[in-house]
Amino acid sequence: MTQLPATAGLGFKPAHFQEIAAAPGAVGFFEVHAENYMGAGGAPHAMLSHLRSIGALSIHGVGLSIGGAGGLDRAHLARVRELLDRYQPESFSEHLAWSSHGAAWLNDLLPLPYTSATLACVCDHVDAVQQGLGCRILLENPATYLTFAASTWAETDFLAEIARRTGCGLLLDINNVFVSATNHRFDPRVYLATFPLHAVGEIHLGGHDREELPSGPLLIDSHGNAVADPVWSLYAEVIARTGPVATLVEWDTDVPAFPVLLAEASRANAILRAGGRAHAA
Repeated sequence: MTQLPATAGLGFKPAHFQEIAAAPGAVGFFEVHAENYMGAGGAPHAMLSHLRSIGALSIHGVGLSIGGAGGLDRAHLARVRELLDRYQPESFSEHLAWSSHGAAWLNDLLPLPYTSATLACVCDHVDAVQQGLGCRILLENPATYLTFAASTWAETDFLAEIARRTGCGLLLDINNVFVSATNHRFDPRVYLATFPLHAVGEIHLGGHDREELPSGPLLIDSHGNAVADPVWSLYAEVIARTGPVATLVEWDTDVPAFPVLLAEASRANAILRAGGRAHAA
């Protein structure tokens, strides 16, 4: 694989295809979920082929269950490999999460305890995925709603060790950081100060929902709103440390008109051009 351009990209939505086709180059890159393109042909592949012909492409997996205790689904891994061979994307990413148990598919990205045993299992799975796909992958930090008493590693140290042992890169989802920090009452800036930014190959930004509970606010990583101002501020601070990094704006539910998404991408591009902190306000 090559590398995504250090600019802002958008998650592709078929409803926007005509507008995208009419203005090639308006977006730095597009990202799609691998599992939406497991069929052999039809309209999805016709549109994806056009996207591939006009610019950079990122493929984001949600079904490999890299954090699962069981073995990988080799048939699913083979389907992902076929998709990557077909489209030769600049990037492939997955989640530090699990989503299956035996033959049961749970249709969610579930958290895992940060223990040395879990670390060894995840590293084995990342190694197997990278070998099976023939490329370096990026692993995304999760949004979480609970923690495990059994955990003995900080999440940032856990991710850094996975990257060190396997050679994988990391996908830093800044909205996930803000969601987890709010839910667990820690400082997102302290988390980001210890994040292994040298391994980051892509950044995600997205919206979240907020619910007020007796214990305080609960945030849900819904991808159904504009990026919140505190997330933009954290993003600007990260870019001030890293320099420009390929940045995806995710908006997967209650998807707005395409110009609204372009405006979000434009805001990310402004921060990238400004070098981050100077544009944080």
